[in-house]
Amino acid sequence: MSALARYRQEWFGNITRDTLAGMVGTFALIPEVIAFSFVAGVDPAVGLYASFVISVVIAFTGGRPGMISGAAGSVALVAAALVRGHGVQYLLAATLLCGLLQVVFGILKLDVLMRYVSRPVRTGFVNALAILIFSAQLPHMLHVTWHTYAMIALGLAIIYTVPRFFTAIPSPLICIVVLTVVAVAYPMPLHTVADLGRLPDSLPHLVWPDVPFSLDTLRIIAPYALAMASVGVLESMMTARVVDDMTDTHSSKQRECMGLGVANIAVGMFGGIAGCGMIGQTVGNLRYGGRGRLSTFVAGAFLLLLMVALRPWVAQVPVAALVAIMIMVSASTFSWGSLRDLAHHPRTTSIIMLATVAVVVGTHDLAAGVAVGVLLNGLFFAFQVSNMLSVTNTLSPDGQTRTYIVNGQVFFASSDGFTDAFDLHDTVRDITIDLTHAHLWDMTAAGAVEELVGRMKAQGMQVRLTGLNTASATLIERHTGLENLT
Repeated sequence: MSALARYRQEWFGNITRDTLAGMVGTFALIPEVIAFSFVAGVDPAVGLYASFVISVVIAFTGGRPGMISGAAGSVALVAAALVRGHGVQYLLAATLLCGLLQVVFGILKLDVLMRYVSRPVRTGFVNALAILIFSAQLPHMLHVTWHTYAMIALGLAIIYTVPRFFTAIPSPLICIVVLTVVAVAYPMPLHTVADLGRLPDSLPHLVWPDVPFSLDTLRIIAPYALAMASVGVLESMMTARVVDDMTDTHSSKQRECMGLGVANIAVGMFGGIAGCGMIGQTVGNLRYGGRGRLSTFVAGAFLLLLMVALRPWVAQVPVAALVAIMIMVSASTFSWGSLRDLAHHPRTTSIIMLATVAVVVGTHDLAAGVAVGVLLNGLFFAFQVSNMLSVTNTLSPDGQTRTYIVNGQVFFASSDGFTDAFDLHDTVRDITIDLTHAHLWDMTAAGAVEELVGRMKAQGMQVRLTGLNTASATLIERHTGLENLT
């Protein structure tokens, strides 16, 4: 498909469903963005404006059609410390630097690091997100009257029942309209969107951070900007990968990384907080047919329309309607099959998945959970590969030469087992180390071979290496003092 044809397909190939699904994504954005604005210590209007700018800009610059991005997620947790310590103006400066760093990440193609995030980590990421989405609704269901529970139940009934008979309009939109009409027609003690925080009452405008342009300012914002950029890219890449899996499509992670950076630069210039991909809203968008860039654009544009032009009506939407939508998103996001897989998947796989979930839920930090999952995955992999190393030996018929045959991978985790397999007090003086079926991976492996040969020579043995492949031989020649052993 040509670039122009692909571009037209991404924007105009699914206009009706993209538009309606994007509108659903907008309503799913509102409660989470407002909640995370409070977490970050900024006015809700800052988060809502930022989500508008991010969605609109990344619809053009991003690499993953159908993905919803906004001002929420772990980025808000990082930003909170900066706001408490130095104020909102420094947050705006950090947001600009965050966006610039993400563009640099994209240029350097750091998105390839996502290859090291295994499927158990991705499953744990998704399951933890689902749990966090549901737990975020609990405050709206505690210390309330029975009317709230009745409205949530009605909303869920509409969301799950209507699609069986009518699919032209996404059922969450119908849920919002019906519950709002009921709440207005029959006044009852319900929380509304207006109770969540002050809604914007004007259009966003260009601003410049009111901070000194100095090295001191850079020293203050740089650590936070780097953390925000790293967390934002990680969450966006994870979300993009989940969308790839759900839609059986591929996307440009490099472009998504750079597009997010451009969007966050724009956010900083409009007085907003940095954002990233939002998996809950993205799953909701996909569930109701959103596949193209238009759905991302509509999610942002409709948010501004609701916040400014339709503000009085939006203020009357009962929170119960939004809670019902997010409960549905939570249930759709959770990988229920992973619970069944716990019984027959390898134990290490289950441990990685559960550890990722536990860390994310315990810290509310998605990046920390993924980091722990990747670390465990690497440790388990290294342990498994190191145990595959074997060293056997044979003695020549004349009893003058002993040949050690090495099979497997020699690297930092298996180097000790490699050296321990040799008898340094052998009475045989002529030693051959056959590495035909082995591979030396790193400096630790090369150092282990050099140390072993040195200790054998100190015992008066003559040592010869055979069967080194090209890469292993190059490693030995360049980084050790061993010569004339092959």
